[in-house]
Amino acid sequence: MAPSKSPKAILFDIGGVCVLSPLEAISTYENKNNIPSDWINYAISRSAPNGSWQQLERGEIKMDKDFFRGFNADLRNEKLWKEFHESFRNSKKKLKDVANPTQLGDHVSLKAEAADSRPTDQDRGSQETSKPKDNSSTNQAKTPGRPSLSKLAKDTTIVDPVSLESEDVAQSSHDGSTSTNEKSKSSSSPSPPEATATLVSLPPLPEIDGESLFWSMMSHSRNPDPYVFPALLQLKKLAVNERPVIAALSNTVIFPPGHPYNRLDDPPESDPRGQFDIFVASADVGLRKPDPKIYQLAIEELDKLDKEKGGSGVKAEDCVFLDDIGENLKTAKGLGMKTIKVVPGKTWRAVKELEQATGLSLMDERTRRSKL
Repeated sequence: MAPSKSPKAILFDIGGVCVLSPLEAISTYENKNNIPSDWINYAISRSAPNGSWQQLERGEIKMDKDFFRGFNADLRNEKLWKEFHESFRNSKKKLKDVANPTQLGDHVSLKAEAADSRPTDQDRGSQETSKPKDNSSTNQAKTPGRPSLSKLAKDTTIVDPVSLESEDVAQSSHDGSTSTNEKSKSSSSPSPPEATATLVSLPPLPEIDGESLFWSMMSHSRNPDPYVFPALLQLKKLAVNERPVIAALSNTVIFPPGHPYNRLDDPPESDPRGQFDIFVASADVGLRKPDPKIYQLAIEELDKLDKEKGGSGVKAEDCVFLDDIGENLKTAKGLGMKTIKVVPGKTWRAVKELEQATGLSLMDERTRRSKL
């Protein structure tokens, strides 16, 4: 059934949408090195808004020794390590329950969501590339048969290596609070030895090689998603007047000159960046999701392009936006865009929803038979 109103533009995130999520590489690294689950995402996210990762994605610093020094420091922040254990690990709260809603973005691990969303037997289909990876270190290598994405970056930019914005950041500051009388009573009586041990017994900070971790994330996120990327290629094949404008809105990093990831000698069909009419990259514009300003910038670019082609222009409500991060989608929805959540391991569902939104056929028949 054709939609009541076809969108004028489709905006794609890259990492976790068009290509595999680097969060999977983080999970593998933690498991391999016996690092507490979610610590790496927690350390990166709670360093916002001016942690080394966030500055790199805004293009404020270079990817050099100073960046990796700062990144390692963020991963070894003793204050955050203590907070992680006392507020999250010891209380067994979800990271979203300790998120600080006053900071911009980056507050919650999505690795748990990715694990919970691994495809079931029903979700797996006939495409071999849709099979979930295990956590062995051998799976960091590129799967044979997948198209190379070394053209992922034009010039020195790679698209959306990771976004860690929060799914839900609403948390009452009074959770777990006690009355004045209760506090007085508790302070007058000695704490049980077990409680004291919980507060003072803090395991040592895990040793993390930030540079090794970083490159494993970059390598993993250069593999195409087995469903969304083919749908993007199918869109691109359509005549311009038969499809919406295709745009990317992605948090990015800039690689050093001469880095192998900057090579542009791969075939165009394996380069996600080459499939878009407009590409808004955080490291190029100095803004990153979920800042509303970068969405507004993307809408302005779409509006300009549409008017140049004789159209009436593009507004937020004319756009469909796909992302794997809830906070990024929340901002887009607040501006008036239609949003589609891309769930790790079940990305074919996002393609199905995109088909419903556009009225276009974007799945190959074998996938359609196995999924629908």
